[in-house]
Amino acid sequence: MKVILLADVKKQGKKDEIIEVSDGYAQNYLIKNGLAIKFTEGSKKYLDRELADRESKEQTVIEESQIIKERLEKEELVFSVKTGKAGKLFGSISSKQICEEIDNRYGIKIDKKLIIINQPIDVLGAHVVNINLHKKVIAKVRILVKEV
Repeated sequence: MKVILLADVKKQGKKDEIIEVSDGYAQNYLIKNGLAIKFTEGSKKYLDRELADRESKEQTVIEESQIIKERLEKEELVFSVKTGKAGKLFGSISSKQICEEIDNRYGIKIDKKLIIINQPIDVLGAHVVNINLHKKVIAKVRILVKEV
């Protein structure tokens, strides 16, 4: 029997795949537990519509992320901090501080887990951090750390 998977099923396939399984497995496990539906022309059309809707929503998210990326890359974030000897900071600039500065300056809420800091920001000067706005859109934000 052909079925369309509604969720990932271990050792069978991923969501939205059309697979061939035995009738008993399909009826007694997959369909009964809501993991699949029987493959028909109607269910195929439903799947096609669902995939098209997801694709359009994904494209909208990418476009919005692209706008945010362009806005963030235009300017640089400035942090004024106290320093010790040789321009060394007391601590470092964290992803949480970067999120708060972006929110205060641009009104854009970004999860701190999306900010990738390759090297600790613990000295004066210019730095660059990556923000994963989407898996296809990565913003490179310039950060300037200066002494108070």
